Amino acid sequence: MLLEPNPSNGCFGCGGANARGMHLVFEQDEKGKRIRGIFRLDEAMGNVNRFRNVRTVTAELVVEYLKPVPVDEELVVEAHEVEKQGRNLHHYGEVRDRAGQVLARGHGRFVEVGLSKLNTGRKTGAKK
Repeated sequence: MLLEPNPSNGCFGCGGANARGMHLVFEQDEKGKRIRGIFRLDEAMGNVNRFRNVRTVTAELVVEYLKPVPVDEELVVEAHEVEKQGRNLHHYGEVRDRAGQVLARGHGRFVEVGLSKLNTGRKTGAKK
């Protein structure tokens, strides 16, 4: 199943509402927990949450670069959910070259939040 960019999301990587964005498309595997594509590792891990249909914020993100990652070649990025503990979702991801060699790997913790909490910081104007 493909996840096309959300037309109401302004995210630079996966949002359809960002005219200057990358408009990344994600592919879900048959188990429903893995995503593949050609994009950034942090985007891949964060977008695993879209398959759960939840909104999250990144709490922790660690990336380990094992070899130089070329910027002028096609790369494959894959991420999946490792576990869910309450509102915390833990993900793992890898960046590979076309031959399948792992160039970078990472893990992240994402916290599920309600939409009202996401919009809190976007209000403008002084408080009275």
